Amino acid sequence: MPKHRKSHELEEKISILPSTPGVYMYYDAEGTVIYIGKAKNIKRRVSSYFNRTHDSLRTNLLVRAIADMKYIVVPTEQDALNLENSMIKEYKPRYNVLLKDDKSYPWIVVTNEFFPRVFMTRQRIRDGSKYYGPYTDTGSARAVLDLIRELYPLRSCRGVITPEGVASGKYRLCLDYHIKRCCGPCTGHVDEVAYRRHIERVKDILRGDMSELLDHLRKEMEELSSQLRFEEAQTVKERYQLVERYCAKSVIVSQTIGDIDVFGVWDDGGDEVFVNYMHMHRGAVVRSVTLQYRRSMDETVAQLLSYAMAEVERELGAVYDEVIVPEMPDVDMPGVTFIVPQRGDKSKILEVSERNARQHKIDMLKHMERNDPEQRTDRLLERMKADFRLSELPRHIECFDNSNIQGTNPVASCVVFRDGKPSKKDYRHFNIKTVEGPDDFASMKEVLTRRYTRLVNEGQGLPQLIVVDGGKGQLSSAVEALDEMGLRGTIAVVGIAKRLEEIYFPGDSVPLYIDKNSESLRVVQHLRDEAHRFGITHHRNRRSRSQTVSALDSIKGIGEKTRQSLLTHFKSLKRVREADLDDLASVIGPSKASIVYNAFHPEGDADGDNYENVNINS
Repeated sequence: MPKHRKSHELEEKISILPSTPGVYMYYDAEGTVIYIGKAKNIKRRVSSYFNRTHDSLRTNLLVRAIADMKYIVVPTEQDALNLENSMIKEYKPRYNVLLKDDKSYPWIVVTNEFFPRVFMTRQRIRDGSKYYGPYTDTGSARAVLDLIRELYPLRSCRGVITPEGVASGKYRLCLDYHIKRCCGPCTGHVDEVAYRRHIERVKDILRGDMSELLDHLRKEMEELSSQLRFEEAQTVKERYQLVERYCAKSVIVSQTIGDIDVFGVWDDGGDEVFVNYMHMHRGAVVRSVTLQYRRSMDETVAQLLSYAMAEVERELGAVYDEVIVPEMPDVDMPGVTFIVPQRGDKSKILEVSERNARQHKIDMLKHMERNDPEQRTDRLLERMKADFRLSELPRHIECFDNSNIQGTNPVASCVVFRDGKPSKKDYRHFNIKTVEGPDDFASMKEVLTRRYTRLVNEGQGLPQLIVVDGGKGQLSSAVEALDEMGLRGTIAVVGIAKRLEEIYFPGDSVPLYIDKNSESLRVVQHLRDEAHRFGITHHRNRRSRSQTVSALDSIKGIGEKTRQSLLTHFKSLKRVREADLDDLASVIGPSKASIVYNAFHPEGDADGDNYENVNINS
């Protein structure tokens, strides 16, 4: 099927989209939002619009009208659903099926009556009632209502109850009272004060304070289990898990938050800092933009926040009232209330803003690397140069690892990385020659001495960085080898300890702990793992060869073809050893038979003048 055409700029944006949950917005040539959608995987969903012709004419018309797109990443698919719902109501895009009057998702309402009722509705009425939600899962809303009714027996009848009617005995008890699902306020079995206390507890639960509800369910489970009523306990457990999973308020849409501005910062310690600005209107994100700053004089996050707020105010005309920030800006702004949240909805909204700032950096790097593949390499090497205190970019790195088992077949490996990537044609194996026993320190010194003596003698280029697999001991041996060759100061050297990924520098007893997410650490770990793999493979091959050498291999005058003939005929070395001279001669001739027979029977010569006594050469 033919694909829809898209501009080069739009095609590039789509190619670097993240594979995360979020909401995407399509714009036409005039910059108007024409469609808003949600996705569990933004990249896959957006790409699907352009890689085929759709059955729906409306969808094809939409795709033809798309001139630009933007997106907002969120933590979960459910948050994307909530955000899509709110943004559609705000922007009313022409290609969306509009969700009118907030009927798209159910709410739980606490009515404004003499004895309030609590029930689920899809229609909001301005009569002073309190609405909680929306709930993206109807089942979870029903579960909350069922559990609230079990905890607090509130009335469910739709009739109007007045104080005068209660006083005059106008009302009669219904079935709910007799089955203990209602406390009977209509007949005065409970007064208004006690009933209102129930309502306040219900409001606490609906606002997200689930501790009392969960405690009640937990105790009920334990009680049922102690009475061996396991099926009922399982039912309560399922309700407990459902409430625990679904009843938390949305990260993005919150009825407790009105108009507010949010500034999230992504700062990974480098020169580039990203500040995301989001404006929330009626609980929905209606504007999001990310600014990029390059530090010139070690500016703090507080300073960068001030710069960003001034830029947004100047360029976007923002008027601040309440602003959520990760820390206080370094400039006072009269009339503006700054909030540094520690928990709750506002903290979660700040996390979303920070997530978008981080995603903007990822997108920028992908864009740069796509247009200039060498950009990533140079950035990586610059990062390593700074982290490992080097005087030049480490374009050539070598890593060494020793391998032996109880001193047997000691070997070492050298792996080479060029421009941050393995150069396997330059890998080298070393069999340890001068060291007796399992001495990793002496083995490391021998290998480095042999390696760099040869490179110097042959006039080959030396690496900018050497990494030795091990802690201070192996590093000291490496430094000693470089000292003796006169290369100390010419080549930088560090050691990496396996347990905590500690980086050791010569003469420094305190290790460096690089950020676990650092690209520098990942390169060094890759070097170490490659050296270990390469060394272990060579050691395993040597050990296998030494274990498979048979006694026939040690007999002088017996070649490969003769050995193969004997093993093919006799099937095993044991049968060759037990064979008499005539049997051997029938296979390999009398001369070689004499050699083999006497090798296995050194106590006496074989009969016959033509046979020569030959012992195994061990």
